[in-house]
Amino acid sequence: MTMHAYRTHHCGQLRAADAGQTVRLSGWVHRRRDHGGLVFLDLRDHYGITQCVVEPDSPAFALADSARSEWVLTVTGPVVPRPAETVNANLPTGAIEVRITEVQIQSRAEDLPVQVFGDIEYPEETRLKYRFIDLRRDKLHRNIMLRSQVIASLRRRMIEQGFTEFQTPILTASSPEGARDFLVPARNHPGKFYALPQAPQQFKQLLMVAGFDRYFQIAPCFRDEDARADRSPGEFYQLDFEMSFVTQDDVFAAIEPVLAGTFAEFAGGKSVTAAPFPRITYADAMLKYGSDKPDLRNPIVIADITAEFADESVEFKAFKGVIAGGGVVRAIPAPGAASRPRKFFDDMNEWARAEFKAAGLGYVILEEEGGVLSGKGPIAKFIPAPILARIASKANAKAGDAVFFAANKALDAAKLAGAARTRIGRELGLIEEGAFKFCWVVDFPMYEWSEEDKKIDFSHNPFSMPNFDHEAFLKLDKDDRETILDITAFQYDIVCNGIELSSGAIRNHKPEIMIKAFEIAGYGQDVVEAKFGGMLNAFRYGAPPHGGSAPGVDRIVMLLAGEENLREVTLFPMNQRAEDVMMGAPSDPTPKQLRELHIRIVPPEKG
Repeated sequence: MTMHAYRTHHCGQLRAADAGQTVRLSGWVHRRRDHGGLVFLDLRDHYGITQCVVEPDSPAFALADSARSEWVLTVTGPVVPRPAETVNANLPTGAIEVRITEVQIQSRAEDLPVQVFGDIEYPEETRLKYRFIDLRRDKLHRNIMLRSQVIASLRRRMIEQGFTEFQTPILTASSPEGARDFLVPARNHPGKFYALPQAPQQFKQLLMVAGFDRYFQIAPCFRDEDARADRSPGEFYQLDFEMSFVTQDDVFAAIEPVLAGTFAEFAGGKSVTAAPFPRITYADAMLKYGSDKPDLRNPIVIADITAEFADESVEFKAFKGVIAGGGVVRAIPAPGAASRPRKFFDDMNEWARAEFKAAGLGYVILEEEGGVLSGKGPIAKFIPAPILARIASKANAKAGDAVFFAANKALDAAKLAGAARTRIGRELGLIEEGAFKFCWVVDFPMYEWSEEDKKIDFSHNPFSMPNFDHEAFLKLDKDDRETILDITAFQYDIVCNGIELSSGAIRNHKPEIMIKAFEIAGYGQDVVEAKFGGMLNAFRYGAPPHGGSAPGVDRIVMLLAGEENLREVTLFPMNQRAEDVMMGAPSDPTPKQLRELHIRIVPPEKG
């Protein structure tokens, strides 16, 4: 029987039971070792590594001996058991080696700009320019395979939940998502442009109006925004889904098993929050965690102690002034911090000043004398014992702990307290390792007051259904600021380990409510009709109540891979400046292309 031209087995396949067979393998030279005449070549392909050896008297020796790192070889020879002392238990093929009797060089490699073997760190630009070599490296290769497996798992679980996959258009019109669009010139319509979708938002809602009931898609999304570690410049993927005739509870019940199941499948022994996920209101999240993306691995809970510092028995004027100006005081407990050196507290203060331009973080160190709680530190003398006991009780703190304070306007105090909570949790080693902790953040405010524009504006998604009696909503006077700012929306975020995976909502499917919602924010019906006429018009022809969400695929994989940067789970990412340094994008168009598109480039003015 004729042997295959390139391989009878892949490089991760052979075991002790295969000893005696003559096999053919093809792959890259992962590592070359010269042991006193014997030359060892570790041959690597997508599936694994097999040790191959060639002896000086083999007719294949000269050619095999000439091979260098990342050359592509085809080797033929018998499978031989390794001597017991040389068995490599860390390698699936570690019980055997292949004695090379024939070798064929398929491809030579020039000097490598990125070494595949070893753990050398290379500059990001080098890694991205030579990504095709970088992707051969074990960790990155495994991350990309994990990404594929996670997407397959998500897809399978969505189908099991009764969802159907559809593909929505890539060339479309500008959307109201909030970021900048990528524009594509329309050759047959001079001066007009398509936009790449920031999300399939309007299309998926139109699918519900069209009667498809449960849609999903592993959707590419395009946003012209700056890069961050948890945000890719240019493009990203999300598990986009929408459902008809559903309440918020129905949406949660549909997606929780998909996420919990996928995470459990790939968690590698880490614990995963079981469905149903905890639900935290936006107001509670901002108070207790100082963030609408709470990391529940951190046990620290922030408390409101405004009333305690407002008490007439407290003489600390700095906080009293904040409270008089409409501000708040938050307490951030630091369990066990009483034993920390003074530098720990000084560093926290300096950090608050440098990062948040705050006056600092006040603090008290809690002690116990004769069964009575007392405080130590720069502001402890201003706090009478009964008030200190109330603060400790609210902050769930005891002797041996410390309590830090953030005082400012509510939002600024929340941001400082939330960041302090994270920093303290890390410094004191309180963050639970080996866990994926999910929660929903619900009841986002529909509107907020814009101090800059002196007007009511949308707080988050303008297309969410207000959680307010519809008849009463239509009768609202836009000057009734207090009532309007109390309205919450059927809007929700999925958060895992402090990372927002997605925002979602029960959609506003009633044209009259949508028009009223925009009117409250100062947008006339003519503006709404002009911007969102397509969707509004569709709603006028019978729209079901519907809602959905879109967890970020890249972020899901980043969490499961234990990475902190999306580029480590993306095949061919751009750099921080949104450039593809490997393919040379963006590139200059030719004069012919510009003529066809009726476009003239006007360079930015210098200076």
